[in-house]
Amino acid sequence: MSTLESIIIAIVEGITEYLPISSTGHMIIAERLLGVESDNFTKLFTIAIQLGAILSVVVLYWKKFIQFKNWKFYAKLVVAVIPALVLGKLFSDQIDALLESPLTVAITLLLGGFVLLVIDKVFKEHPVQKEEDISFGKAIMIGLWQCVAMIPGVSRSAASIIGGMQQKLTRSLAAEFSFFLAVPTMAAATGYSLFLKDWTENGVEQKGYELIINDHANLHAFLIGNVVAFIVAMLAIKFFIGYLQKHGFRLFGWYRIIVGILLLILLWTGYLK
Repeated sequence: MSTLESIIIAIVEGITEYLPISSTGHMIIAERLLGVESDNFTKLFTIAIQLGAILSVVVLYWKKFIQFKNWKFYAKLVVAVIPALVLGKLFSDQIDALLESPLTVAITLLLGGFVLLVIDKVFKEHPVQKEEDISFGKAIMIGLWQCVAMIPGVSRSAASIIGGMQQKLTRSLAAEFSFFLAVPTMAAATGYSLFLKDWTENGVEQKGYELIINDHANLHAFLIGNVVAFIVAMLAIKFFIGYLQKHGFRLFGWYRIIVGILLLILLWTGYLK
């Protein structure tokens, strides 16, 4: 992976990670269009680049994350992330296989678009307006919704926001809780890929961090990618919250539908494999 390719993919990650349009799906398509080789490092990069995006949330909401006396805030995130940790571990190989399927991305983008077009009409009541009012039961239900995003193209952000609105959170609160939940969820997925998962390279098993540090090009792409993802994600979060409060999800729904149709056409014509 070249420096330019890592920057482009990082920009895609930063823009799409917290928007309800699927960052993983967009990165998979970007890699295919750029002609990036689908090797172990590319798969690892798609996951590990989330570190930059995680840090952007912590920096933007630093006051929330350093309220150590508010133990319930951290406890809710722990409870909400448990379903993803369990299912992610159980279905790790199946999830990796789906990461190689642009067809899966195209279909889930399309179907998810129709869901976003009607979400505001389906979930009209929003009595939960503050994070303090989110119960542990609601937190774990949002965590279960988030697990749907293990299918590439669904969007972790979309799944958890829909889960939040189904639990009667306001649009903006559902989005913010989705951002908070992203930190332990993505940190766990990244940590597992870097330090626990075995990656077979040239017949030799390596941990993810070894795959990165043992190759100068991989290390350079990893560092540059995370810096770019951090900067772009901060801008995307600020835009999304402001836009969501005023306009809702319709723009993102139509975007997903259009992109999903275009991808199906590209796959049908053989331009995208």
